[in-house]
Amino acid sequence: MGKMNPSPDQNQKLTLFSFRVRGRFALALALVAALSAGAALERWVLMTGIPANATGDFHLMAQAWEIIDRYYVDRPAVRHAAMTAGAINGMTEALGDTGHSVYLTAAEARKAGAAMQGKLNGIGVEIIQSTNHQTMVVASMDGSPAQQAGVRPGDVILQVDGHSVSGLPLSHISAKMSGEAGQPVALTVFNPSDGLRREIKMVRTAMRVNHVTWQRLPGADLAHVRIAMFSDGVTADLRKALLEIKQQGLRGIILDLRNNPGGALEEAIGAASQFLKSGNVMWQKNAMGIITPVPVEPGGVATDLPLVVLVNGFSASDSEIVAGALHDARRATLVGETTTGTGTVLTQFQLPDGSALLLAVQEWLTPNKVSFWHRGIEPDVKVHLAPEAMLRPGLEREMTPEQLRSSGDAQLLKAIELLDQTNAFPTAAAALK
Repeated sequence: MGKMNPSPDQNQKLTLFSFRVRGRFALALALVAALSAGAALERWVLMTGIPANATGDFHLMAQAWEIIDRYYVDRPAVRHAAMTAGAINGMTEALGDTGHSVYLTAAEARKAGAAMQGKLNGIGVEIIQSTNHQTMVVASMDGSPAQQAGVRPGDVILQVDGHSVSGLPLSHISAKMSGEAGQPVALTVFNPSDGLRREIKMVRTAMRVNHVTWQRLPGADLAHVRIAMFSDGVTADLRKALLEIKQQGLRGIILDLRNNPGGALEEAIGAASQFLKSGNVMWQKNAMGIITPVPVEPGGVATDLPLVVLVNGFSASDSEIVAGALHDARRATLVGETTTGTGTVLTQFQLPDGSALLLAVQEWLTPNKVSFWHRGIEPDVKVHLAPEAMLRPGLEREMTPEQLRSSGDAQLLKAIELLDQTNAFPTAAAALK
Protein backbone atom coordinates (compact mmCIF):
# COMPACT_ATOMS: atom_id res chain seq x y z
CA MET A 1 0.00 0.00 0.00
CA GLY A 2 2.89 5.27 -0.96
CA LYS A 3 0.81 2.75 3.01
CA MET A 4 3.52 4.58 7.29
CA ASN A 5 9.89 7.72 8.92
CA PRO A 6 10.82 4.13 8.73
CA SER A 7 11.17 3.73 12.44
CA PRO A 8 11.29 0.41 14.24
CA ASP A 9 8.34 -1.91 13.77
CA GLN A 10 6.80 -0.93 17.10
CA ASN A 11 6.38 2.62 15.81
CA GLN A 12 4.78 1.63 12.55
CA LYS A 13 1.17 2.12 11.80
CA LEU A 14 -0.74 -0.79 10.42
CA THR A 15 -0.07 -1.51 6.73
CA LEU A 16 2.73 0.99 6.33
CA PHE A 17 3.00 0.14 2.69
CA SER A 18 3.27 2.43 -0.32
CA PHE A 19 2.31 0.33 -3.31
CA ARG A 20 3.37 1.25 -6.77
CA VAL A 21 2.78 -2.02 -8.50
CA ARG A 22 4.59 -1.92 -11.80
CA GLY A 23 4.05 -5.53 -12.66
CA ARG A 24 4.17 -8.84 -10.95
CA PHE A 25 7.63 -10.28 -11.17
CA ALA A 26 8.12 -13.90 -10.18
CA LEU A 27 11.42 -14.07 -8.34
CA ALA A 28 12.95 -17.41 -7.53
CA LEU A 29 13.56 -16.46 -3.92
CA ALA A 30 12.74 -19.75 -2.33
CA LEU A 31 16.40 -19.28 -1.49
CA VAL A 32 18.03 -22.13 0.27
CA ALA A 33 14.84 -24.14 0.73
CA ALA A 34 15.75 -26.18 -2.33
CA LEU A 35 19.47 -25.89 -1.84
CA SER A 36 21.05 -28.58 0.24
CA ALA A 37 24.22 -28.95 -1.76
CA GLY A 38 26.75 -26.70 -3.42
CA ALA A 39 26.08 -28.13 -6.88
CA ALA A 40 22.38 -27.34 -6.60
CA LEU A 41 23.28 -23.83 -5.54
CA GLU A 42 25.55 -23.37 -8.55
CA ARG A 43 22.77 -24.52 -10.91
CA TRP A 44 20.30 -22.13 -9.21
CA VAL A 45 22.76 -19.24 -9.50
CA LEU A 46 23.14 -19.91 -13.21
CA MET A 47 19.36 -20.11 -13.76
CA THR A 48 18.49 -16.96 -11.82
CA GLY A 49 21.37 -14.75 -12.88
CA ILE A 50 22.71 -14.12 -9.38
CA PRO A 51 25.96 -12.15 -9.74
CA ALA A 52 29.02 -14.34 -9.58
CA ASN A 53 30.49 -12.34 -6.71
CA ALA A 54 27.48 -13.31 -4.56
CA THR A 55 27.92 -17.06 -4.85
CA GLY A 56 30.18 -17.29 -1.82
CA ASP A 57 27.54 -15.71 0.37
CA PHE A 58 24.91 -18.06 -1.01
CA HIS A 59 27.16 -21.03 -0.31
CA LEU A 60 27.38 -19.81 3.28
CA MET A 61 23.60 -19.60 3.53
CA ALA A 62 23.21 -23.06 2.04
CA GLN A 63 25.67 -24.51 4.51
CA ALA A 64 23.86 -22.92 7.44
CA TRP A 65 20.56 -24.29 6.13
CA GLU A 66 21.97 -27.81 5.80
CA ILE A 67 23.53 -27.75 9.28
CA ILE A 68 20.24 -26.68 10.87
CA ASP A 69 18.27 -29.18 8.80
CA ARG A 70 20.54 -32.07 9.75
CA TYR A 71 21.55 -31.42 13.35
CA TYR A 72 19.04 -29.22 15.20
CA VAL A 73 17.74 -31.26 18.14
CA ASP A 74 14.11 -30.05 18.16
CA ARG A 75 13.07 -31.80 14.94
CA PRO A 76 9.44 -30.51 14.82
CA ALA A 77 10.83 -26.97 14.91
CA VAL A 78 12.74 -27.51 11.65
CA ARG A 79 10.08 -26.15 9.30
CA HIS A 80 11.39 -25.32 5.86
CA ALA A 81 8.70 -22.79 4.99
CA ALA A 82 9.33 -20.88 8.21
CA MET A 83 13.09 -20.99 7.64
CA THR A 84 12.66 -19.64 4.11
CA ALA A 85 10.43 -16.80 5.33
CA GLY A 86 12.94 -16.07 8.08
CA ALA A 87 15.79 -15.89 5.58
CA ILE A 88 13.93 -13.44 3.34
CA ASN A 89 12.84 -11.40 6.36
CA GLY A 90 16.45 -11.26 7.48
CA MET A 91 17.61 -9.97 4.10
CA THR A 92 15.04 -7.16 4.01
CA GLU A 93 15.74 -6.20 7.63
CA ALA A 94 19.47 -6.04 6.86
CA LEU A 95 18.75 -3.22 4.39
CA GLY A 96 17.84 -0.94 7.30
CA ASP A 97 14.61 0.16 5.58
CA THR A 98 12.60 -1.09 8.54
CA GLY A 99 8.84 -1.00 8.13
CA HIS A 100 8.98 -0.10 4.43
CA SER A 101 10.88 -2.64 2.34
CA VAL A 102 9.30 -5.76 3.70
CA TYR A 103 8.50 -9.42 3.09
CA LEU A 104 4.82 -10.35 3.12
CA THR A 105 3.52 -13.84 3.62
CA ALA A 106 0.87 -15.00 1.17
CA ALA A 107 -1.87 -14.15 3.68
CA GLU A 108 -0.41 -10.70 4.35
CA ALA A 109 -0.07 -10.04 0.61
CA ARG A 110 -3.74 -10.91 0.06
CA LYS A 111 -4.81 -8.66 2.91
CA ALA A 112 -2.68 -5.77 1.66
CA GLY A 113 -4.16 -6.10 -1.81
CA ALA A 114 -7.69 -6.08 -0.37
CA ALA A 115 -6.91 -2.98 1.69
CA MET A 116 -5.71 -1.20 -1.46
CA GLN A 117 -9.14 -1.85 -2.97
CA GLY A 118 -10.87 -0.60 0.19
CA LYS A 119 -12.05 -4.10 1.11
CA LEU A 120 -11.36 -5.66 4.48
CA ASN A 121 -12.47 -8.71 6.43
CA GLY A 122 -12.24 -8.29 10.17
CA ILE A 123 -13.47 -6.09 12.97
CA GLY A 124 -12.59 -2.63 11.65
CA VAL A 125 -9.97 -1.19 13.97
CA GLU A 126 -7.00 1.03 13.28
CA ILE A 127 -4.06 0.06 15.50
CA ILE A 128 -0.54 1.25 16.20
CA GLN A 129 2.34 0.10 18.37
CA SER A 130 3.88 2.63 20.71
CA THR A 131 7.51 2.87 21.71
CA ASN A 132 6.76 0.89 24.88
CA HIS A 133 5.53 -2.01 22.69
CA GLN A 134 1.85 -1.60 23.52
CA THR A 135 -0.66 -2.25 20.76
CA MET A 136 -3.21 0.55 20.92
CA VAL A 137 -6.48 1.19 19.11
CA VAL A 138 -6.42 4.53 17.32
CA ALA A 139 -9.95 4.34 15.93
CA SER A 140 -12.84 2.03 15.10
CA MET A 141 -14.31 2.39 11.63
CA ASP A 142 -17.84 3.74 11.38
CA GLY A 143 -20.36 0.91 11.53
CA SER A 144 -17.68 -1.72 12.15
CA PRO A 145 -18.06 -4.65 14.58
CA ALA A 146 -15.44 -3.03 16.80
CA GLN A 147 -17.35 0.24 17.03
CA GLN A 148 -20.64 -1.51 17.72
CA ALA A 149 -19.04 -3.71 20.40
CA GLY A 150 -17.57 -0.73 22.26
CA VAL A 151 -13.87 -0.82 21.28
CA ARG A 152 -12.59 2.68 22.08
CA PRO A 153 -9.66 4.81 20.94
CA GLY A 154 -6.87 4.39 23.47
CA ASP A 155 -7.74 0.77 24.29
CA VAL A 156 -4.57 -1.30 24.65
CA ILE A 157 -4.94 -4.80 23.19
CA LEU A 158 -3.61 -7.41 25.58
CA GLN A 159 -5.00 -10.63 24.12
CA VAL A 160 -6.72 -11.96 21.02
CA ASP A 161 -8.91 -15.00 21.66
CA GLY A 162 -7.23 -15.48 25.02
CA HIS A 163 -3.68 -15.47 23.65
CA SER A 164 -1.26 -12.72 24.65
CA VAL A 165 -0.02 -10.45 21.87
CA SER A 166 2.87 -9.09 23.91
CA GLY A 167 6.02 -8.86 21.81
CA LEU A 168 4.33 -9.75 18.51
CA PRO A 169 4.85 -7.59 15.42
CA LEU A 170 1.93 -5.43 14.41
CA SER A 171 1.35 -7.45 11.24
CA HIS A 172 0.94 -10.66 13.28
CA ILE A 173 -1.52 -9.02 15.66
CA SER A 174 -3.49 -7.68 12.72
CA ALA A 175 -3.57 -11.16 11.16
CA LYS A 176 -4.93 -12.63 14.39
CA MET A 177 -7.80 -10.14 14.42
CA SER A 178 -8.55 -10.56 10.72
CA GLY A 179 -10.32 -13.61 9.36
CA GLU A 180 -13.33 -14.92 7.52
CA ALA A 181 -16.55 -12.96 7.74
CA GLY A 182 -18.94 -14.53 10.24
CA GLN A 183 -16.22 -15.92 12.51
CA PRO A 184 -16.11 -14.76 16.15
CA VAL A 185 -13.14 -13.09 17.82
CA ALA A 186 -12.56 -11.80 21.35
CA LEU A 187 -10.23 -8.99 22.41
CA THR A 188 -8.97 -8.41 25.93
CA VAL A 189 -8.23 -4.70 26.28
CA PHE A 190 -7.09 -2.25 28.92
CA ASN A 191 -7.82 1.47 28.78
CA PRO A 192 -5.32 3.65 30.68
CA SER A 193 -7.82 6.48 31.00
CA ASP A 194 -10.11 4.56 33.35
CA GLY A 195 -7.91 1.61 34.36
CA LEU A 196 -10.54 -0.93 33.27
CA ARG A 197 -9.74 -4.29 31.72
CA ARG A 198 -12.48 -5.62 29.42
CA GLU A 199 -13.13 -8.63 27.22
CA ILE A 200 -14.97 -7.65 24.05
CA LYS A 201 -16.56 -10.28 21.84
CA MET A 202 -17.57 -9.60 18.25
CA VAL A 203 -18.07 -11.26 14.88
CA ARG A 204 -15.85 -10.48 11.92
CA THR A 205 -17.50 -9.04 8.84
CA ALA A 206 -16.66 -7.97 5.30
CA MET A 207 -16.33 -4.19 5.09
CA ARG A 208 -16.08 -1.70 2.30
CA VAL A 209 -13.90 1.11 3.57
CA ASN A 210 -14.44 4.70 2.43
CA HIS A 211 -11.03 6.31 2.69
CA VAL A 212 -12.22 9.86 1.97
CA THR A 213 -14.61 11.43 4.49
CA TRP A 214 -15.47 15.05 5.21
CA GLN A 215 -17.62 17.17 7.46
CA ARG A 216 -18.41 20.84 7.84
CA LEU A 217 -17.01 21.85 11.21
CA PRO A 218 -19.65 23.00 13.69
CA GLY A 219 -19.89 26.78 13.80
CA ALA A 220 -17.39 27.32 10.99
CA ASP A 221 -17.34 27.74 7.22
CA LEU A 222 -14.58 25.14 7.10
CA ALA A 223 -14.46 21.57 5.87
CA HIS A 224 -12.54 18.85 7.70
CA VAL A 225 -11.44 16.40 4.97
CA ARG A 226 -9.77 13.16 6.02
CA ILE A 227 -7.92 10.77 3.72
CA ALA A 228 -7.33 7.59 5.72
CA MET A 229 -5.33 5.83 3.00
CA PHE A 230 -4.49 6.39 -0.66
CA SER A 231 -6.35 3.35 -1.93
CA ASP A 232 -7.64 2.90 -5.46
CA GLY A 233 -10.16 5.58 -6.39
CA VAL A 234 -9.20 8.12 -3.72
CA THR A 235 -8.53 10.89 -6.24
CA ALA A 236 -12.03 10.58 -7.69
CA ASP A 237 -13.57 10.48 -4.20
CA LEU A 238 -11.57 13.52 -3.15
CA ARG A 239 -12.63 15.49 -6.23
CA LYS A 240 -16.25 14.69 -5.47
CA ALA A 241 -15.85 15.82 -1.86
CA LEU A 242 -14.11 19.05 -2.86
CA LEU A 243 -16.82 19.91 -5.39
CA GLU A 244 -19.47 19.38 -2.71
CA ILE A 245 -17.51 21.62 -0.34
CA LYS A 246 -17.38 24.40 -2.94
CA GLN A 247 -21.06 24.00 -3.76
CA GLN A 248 -21.90 24.51 -0.07
CA GLY A 249 -19.94 27.74 -0.06
CA LEU A 250 -17.34 26.65 2.49
CA ARG A 251 -14.28 28.87 2.45
CA GLY A 252 -11.42 26.77 3.76
CA ILE A 253 -10.21 23.19 4.06
CA ILE A 254 -8.36 21.24 6.75
CA LEU A 255 -6.83 18.24 4.98
CA ASP A 256 -6.25 15.51 7.55
CA LEU A 257 -3.45 13.05 6.70
CA ARG A 258 -2.81 11.91 10.26
CA ASN A 259 -2.26 8.15 10.65
CA ASN A 260 -2.39 7.77 6.86
CA PRO A 261 0.04 4.95 5.94
CA GLY A 262 0.18 5.67 2.22
CA GLY A 263 -1.21 3.61 -0.63
CA ALA A 264 -0.99 3.96 -4.41
CA LEU A 265 1.46 6.54 -5.70
CA GLU A 266 -0.82 7.50 -8.58
CA GLU A 267 -3.58 8.38 -6.10
CA ALA A 268 -1.21 10.60 -4.09
CA ILE A 269 -0.20 12.47 -7.24
CA GLY A 270 -3.84 12.89 -8.22
CA ALA A 271 -4.84 14.02 -4.72
CA ALA A 272 -2.08 16.62 -4.45
CA SER A 273 -2.95 17.90 -7.91
CA GLN A 274 -6.46 18.83 -6.74
CA PHE A 275 -4.89 21.69 -4.76
CA LEU A 276 -2.11 22.78 -7.17
CA LYS A 277 -2.21 24.72 -10.44
CA SER A 278 1.25 23.87 -11.77
CA GLY A 279 4.73 22.70 -10.89
CA ASN A 280 5.83 19.29 -9.66
CA VAL A 281 4.27 17.04 -7.08
CA MET A 282 7.61 15.38 -6.44
CA TRP A 283 10.85 14.10 -7.95
CA GLN A 284 11.96 10.47 -8.22
CA LYS A 285 15.61 9.39 -7.89
CA ASN A 286 16.55 5.91 -9.09
CA ALA A 287 19.43 3.65 -8.06
CA MET A 288 21.66 5.34 -10.67
CA GLY A 289 21.06 8.76 -9.12
CA ILE A 290 18.95 9.99 -12.05
CA ILE A 291 16.25 12.44 -10.90
CA THR A 292 12.97 12.68 -12.80
CA PRO A 293 10.16 15.19 -12.14
CA VAL A 294 6.56 14.11 -11.55
CA PRO A 295 4.41 17.07 -12.65
CA VAL A 296 1.11 18.27 -11.26
CA GLU A 297 -1.86 16.84 -13.14
CA PRO A 298 -4.06 19.55 -14.66
CA GLY A 299 -7.67 20.16 -13.63
CA GLY A 300 -7.43 20.57 -9.85
CA VAL A 301 -10.74 21.65 -8.34
CA ALA A 302 -9.54 23.35 -5.12
CA THR A 303 -6.49 25.33 -6.14
CA ASP A 304 -7.55 28.58 -4.45
CA LEU A 305 -9.30 27.59 -1.21
CA PRO A 306 -7.24 28.33 1.96
CA LEU A 307 -5.70 25.10 3.19
CA VAL A 308 -4.07 23.62 6.29
CA VAL A 309 -2.71 20.05 6.33
CA LEU A 310 -2.60 17.92 9.49
CA VAL A 311 0.20 15.34 9.84
CA ASN A 312 1.66 13.23 12.64
CA GLY A 313 4.25 10.55 13.30
CA PHE A 314 2.10 7.96 11.53
CA SER A 315 1.66 9.98 8.34
CA ALA A 316 3.78 7.97 5.94
CA SER A 317 4.79 7.48 2.37
CA ASP A 318 2.15 8.91 0.01
CA SER A 319 0.75 11.17 2.69
CA GLU A 320 4.26 12.63 2.98
CA ILE A 321 4.35 13.19 -0.78
CA VAL A 322 1.11 15.17 -0.62
CA ALA A 323 2.21 17.13 2.46
CA GLY A 324 5.62 17.89 0.94
CA ALA A 325 4.12 19.00 -2.37
CA LEU A 326 1.63 21.38 -0.76
CA HIS A 327 4.27 22.71 1.63
CA ASP A 328 6.95 23.41 -0.98
CA ALA A 329 4.43 25.11 -3.23
CA ARG A 330 3.49 27.33 -0.27
CA ARG A 331 -0.02 26.11 -0.83
CA ALA A 332 -0.64 24.93 2.74
CA THR A 333 0.60 25.23 6.30
CA LEU A 334 1.55 21.90 7.89
CA VAL A 335 0.37 21.39 11.48
CA GLY A 336 1.15 18.50 13.80
CA GLU A 337 4.23 16.32 14.24
CA THR A 338 7.16 15.08 12.15
CA THR A 339 6.02 12.46 9.66
CA THR A 340 7.27 8.90 9.38
CA GLY A 341 9.93 9.29 6.69
CA THR A 342 9.12 6.44 4.28
CA GLY A 343 10.38 8.33 1.27
CA THR A 344 10.72 5.59 -1.33
CA VAL A 345 8.77 3.95 -4.13
CA LEU A 346 7.94 0.36 -3.32
CA THR A 347 7.62 -2.16 -6.12
CA GLN A 348 5.87 -5.42 -5.36
CA PHE A 349 7.68 -8.53 -6.56
CA GLN A 350 5.37 -11.52 -6.43
CA LEU A 351 6.95 -14.78 -5.22
CA PRO A 352 5.90 -18.25 -6.43
CA ASP A 353 4.07 -19.27 -3.23
CA GLY A 354 1.83 -16.17 -3.18
CA SER A 355 4.07 -14.21 -0.83
CA ALA A 356 5.61 -10.95 -1.97
CA LEU A 357 8.68 -8.80 -1.57
CA LEU A 358 8.00 -5.06 -1.30
CA LEU A 359 11.26 -3.36 -2.21
CA ALA A 360 12.25 0.29 -2.31
CA VAL A 361 13.45 0.90 -5.87
CA GLN A 362 13.31 4.72 -6.09
CA GLU A 363 13.61 7.57 -3.62
CA TRP A 364 11.09 10.37 -3.44
CA LEU A 365 12.10 14.03 -3.15
CA THR A 366 9.84 16.99 -2.48
CA PRO A 367 9.37 19.61 -5.24
CA ASN A 368 12.33 21.49 -3.73
CA LYS A 369 14.38 18.25 -4.11
CA VAL A 370 14.49 17.63 -0.37
CA SER A 371 14.80 14.02 0.76
CA PHE A 372 12.57 12.93 3.63
CA TRP A 373 13.58 9.26 3.70
CA HIS A 374 14.43 8.29 7.29
CA ARG A 375 13.94 11.97 8.23
CA GLY A 376 10.27 12.74 7.84
CA ILE A 377 8.73 16.09 7.02
CA GLU A 378 8.72 18.72 9.74
CA PRO A 379 5.45 20.61 10.24
CA ASP A 380 5.40 24.40 10.10
CA VAL A 381 3.54 24.47 13.41
CA LYS A 382 4.36 21.68 15.87
CA VAL A 383 1.46 20.49 18.01
CA HIS A 384 1.69 17.22 19.94
CA LEU A 385 -1.41 15.05 20.24
CA ALA A 386 -2.05 11.53 21.45
CA PRO A 387 -3.48 9.45 18.55
CA GLU A 388 -6.62 8.59 20.50
CA ALA A 389 -7.48 12.30 20.84
CA MET A 390 -7.92 12.77 17.08
CA LEU A 391 -11.31 13.84 15.82
CA ARG A 392 -12.69 12.36 12.63
CA PRO A 393 -15.34 13.84 10.36
CA GLY A 394 -17.88 11.21 11.40
CA LEU A 395 -17.55 12.23 15.05
CA GLU A 396 -18.09 15.92 14.31
CA ARG A 397 -21.48 15.48 12.67
CA GLU A 398 -23.43 15.81 15.91
CA MET A 399 -21.05 18.14 17.76
CA THR A 400 -21.75 21.68 18.86
CA PRO A 401 -19.11 24.44 18.60
CA GLU A 402 -18.57 24.13 22.36
CA GLN A 403 -17.99 20.38 22.09
CA LEU A 404 -15.51 20.99 19.27
CA ARG A 405 -13.64 23.51 21.41
CA SER A 406 -13.41 21.07 24.33
CA SER A 407 -12.68 18.00 22.21
CA GLY A 408 -8.95 17.98 22.98
CA ASP A 409 -7.89 17.73 19.32
CA ALA A 410 -5.31 20.50 19.63
CA GLN A 411 -4.02 19.98 16.10
CA LEU A 412 -7.42 20.47 14.52
CA LEU A 413 -8.13 23.49 16.71
CA LYS A 414 -4.79 25.02 15.73
CA ALA A 415 -5.69 24.54 12.06
CA ILE A 416 -8.96 26.39 12.60
CA GLU A 417 -7.09 29.16 14.37
CA LEU A 418 -4.61 29.52 11.49
CA LEU A 419 -7.36 29.71 8.91
CA ASP A 420 -9.15 32.29 11.03
CA GLN A 421 -6.06 34.51 10.98
CA THR A 422 -6.87 35.35 7.37
CA ASN A 423 -9.89 37.25 8.81
CA ALA A 424 -12.03 35.38 6.32
CA PHE A 425 -13.65 33.03 8.80
CA PRO A 426 -15.60 34.88 11.47
CA THR A 427 -17.65 31.77 12.18
CA ALA A 428 -14.48 29.81 12.84
CA ALA A 429 -13.40 32.38 15.40
CA ALA A 430 -16.82 32.18 17.02
CA ALA A 431 -16.49 28.41 17.34
CA LEU A 432 -13.29 28.81 19.32
CA LYS A 433 -14.41 31.58 21.69
